[in-house]
Amino acid sequence: MELSSIGTPKEIKFCKICVISNQRPSSVVEFKHQLTDKKPTININPDSICDACLYAKKKNEIDWDQREKELKDLLDNYRSSSGNYDVIVPGSGGKDSAFTAHILKYKYGMNPLTVTWAPHKYTDVGWKNFINWSHIGGLDNILFTPNGRLHRYLTKKAFENLLHPFQPFIIGQRIIGPLFASKFKVPLVMYGENQAEYGNKIDENQSNEMKSDFFISKNINDLIISGCKIKDIINETDFSISDFKPYLPITNEDNFNQKISVKYLGYFLKWDPQECYYYASENTGFSSNDERTEGSYSKYSSIDDKIDPFHYYTTLIKFGIGRATYDACQEIRNDKITREEAISLVKQFDEEFPSKFYQEFLEYISLSDIEFDKIIDRYRSSHLWEKVNNTWKLKKAVWHKTEEIA
Repeated sequence: MELSSIGTPKEIKFCKICVISNQRPSSVVEFKHQLTDKKPTININPDSICDACLYAKKKNEIDWDQREKELKDLLDNYRSSSGNYDVIVPGSGGKDSAFTAHILKYKYGMNPLTVTWAPHKYTDVGWKNFINWSHIGGLDNILFTPNGRLHRYLTKKAFENLLHPFQPFIIGQRIIGPLFASKFKVPLVMYGENQAEYGNKIDENQSNEMKSDFFISKNINDLIISGCKIKDIINETDFSISDFKPYLPITNEDNFNQKISVKYLGYFLKWDPQECYYYASENTGFSSNDERTEGSYSKYSSIDDKIDPFHYYTTLIKFGIGRATYDACQEIRNDKITREEAISLVKQFDEEFPSKFYQEFLEYISLSDIEFDKIIDRYRSSHLWEKVNNTWKLKKAVWHKTEEIA
């Protein structure tokens, strides 16, 4: 297969059930990620169906009563009889983590400690939902905010080196669960859905366990963040290894001694983001935004961080896939909208520029408008983009000749 300059297939293909293309990157171990890496991307089979849609169909064949029994048996093995915390639930108080923590406590009788890796910059609605998670949802929480000067530095470097400004946050989000499990000696961590549902290899959904590569490392000396080796950042700046501790995976030795198990609730309970939203609204005071999210048509998904829109905008630039595409795909798979509706929504919103927090984003990473544009344009792959009348256009989009794509 011929690959583009960013490591994705040069030939662009679309799933005939949803609106995803074969440019969608799969989840990777972020602290090993470099720009030159070949990108693992979603598989689209010879019948033009992506793995995420194939798995969505398989979910209808799973015996969910049996899966729930497995969940209850699992939780019984970890349940504390002394009132100690018996499960760590990482999250922000958004719809997914709100659902996960609340249902574990109030339906299944666990005593969760929720832990939050702080967003770069809270939105008003994000802060409100975070507070309500505890005050209305009745859950204990630790809000962890990493060294802000380092986090801004890493976010800027990730934008410059990878066009991936959310990478330092993603690393923290994945590390914080096992990190606090190790610190509090709570051997069970429960995340919401497995990201494999949305485009990793389909067989990754057959396990309830998070792959240990995401939170364990044999050797921390050569770890990479924001496209830079940590040891090089330390040599070139006044940051020290202690500043990086929250970003570092736990060691094999720590995990062996404590036997931390990291699970996905979505393996045991049929996961539906919209149903999580309804549950969280009713039980934890979660509220959607009062306006749709830029780049999409939704009001309730990933709304707690002012930097979040630029994560999706940069995926649009690198992979031709924006926020509306991601939202529409999961709603097609959960029978909320049709493919025709999704195509219309993607055409209308996917390429919208996130202007609302743009100036705050520039200030946060200390860039000018001109520098921002230069970096963005540097990452536009020639197999995806062309300039027409001084305006960048996608060469192939899902709404182009949809009758041929389908």
